[in-house]
Amino acid sequence: MRRRAFIASIGVVAAWPLVVHAQQSRKMPRIGVLWHAGNEQEEAVYLGALRQGLKDVGYIEGKSIELLNRFADEHYDRFDALATELVEAKVDVIVAVVTSSVLAAKKATTTIPIVFIGPSDPVGLHLVDSLAHPGGNLTGLSTMFTDLTGKHLEILKDCLHDLSSVALVNNPSSAVALAFADNAQAASRAANVKLSVLDARKPYDLAEVFTVIARQKFGAVIIPGDGMQYNERKKIADLAIAYRLPTIGAVREMAEAGLLLSFGPKFSDLFRRAGVHIDKILKGAKPANLPVERPTKFDFFINLKTAKTLDLQMPPTLLARANEVIE
Repeated sequence: MRRRAFIASIGVVAAWPLVVHAQQSRKMPRIGVLWHAGNEQEEAVYLGALRQGLKDVGYIEGKSIELLNRFADEHYDRFDALATELVEAKVDVIVAVVTSSVLAAKKATTTIPIVFIGPSDPVGLHLVDSLAHPGGNLTGLSTMFTDLTGKHLEILKDCLHDLSSVALVNNPSSAVALAFADNAQAASRAANVKLSVLDARKPYDLAEVFTVIARQKFGAVIIPGDGMQYNERKKIADLAIAYRLPTIGAVREMAEAGLLLSFGPKFSDLFRRAGVHIDKILKGAKPANLPVERPTKFDFFINLKTAKTLDLQMPPTLLARANEVIE
């Protein structure tokens, strides 16, 4: 071997351990995720969408990024402790699902970037200064649930041509209850439908509220879809069927539980798009400068089994518009 080549080869061999050490010591980004459900199996669809969103921008869990999932198991009073746990774990980004987890994360840290998925009114909740310029350590994707009533009324009127009155079941303990009620009243006036807001703060209030709705002969019911209503979706569906009330919710799981209809943001798409926010933050972008995004894809589900139980003939035009018809 020539002397010059031999010396070069020694240099390569000597440098190799340094390269390996640099690769091994390179910090893998850690993403803490606050979930409302109880385990990975319950969140399989949305956790899978989040993983896919990260994969789309070049991250593979366990190889180039680490997810620290924390589950509240529908006990929202646990979010404060779980958020603090993630802060103490020194994660690079916190992903917060549902409004209660976002509020807990916001309380736990003013420095770690937070990407939220779910708040319907981030400005009204004082999570951000504006959608275009968040201004703090939070940004993400909003469901804009408070703006859905107009679409819900449109679908109900297409389904029930003689619809004249609708009840909206609101949870006054929800942080956006007032916005829901105000926007719903404005939408009902535009649709020329009488709308009344009835409050159900706790699960045990639901039976009484549906009794009142049936007694006052409302033509249909709107369920905005806050956390309590989501958790009690099967009970709500059973009450609606028992009182023969056409009911529309904001998330697909409500139609799957037995509600006649659901229309709302495609949640799997929101979770997938969160990967882009995370990637930008890991590459140095500040949440304050990343605009909050609105839903761009929506799901419309019809439960035909419930329609048959209620003796409702669904218009073919409405069936054609549905993303999925549940038999």
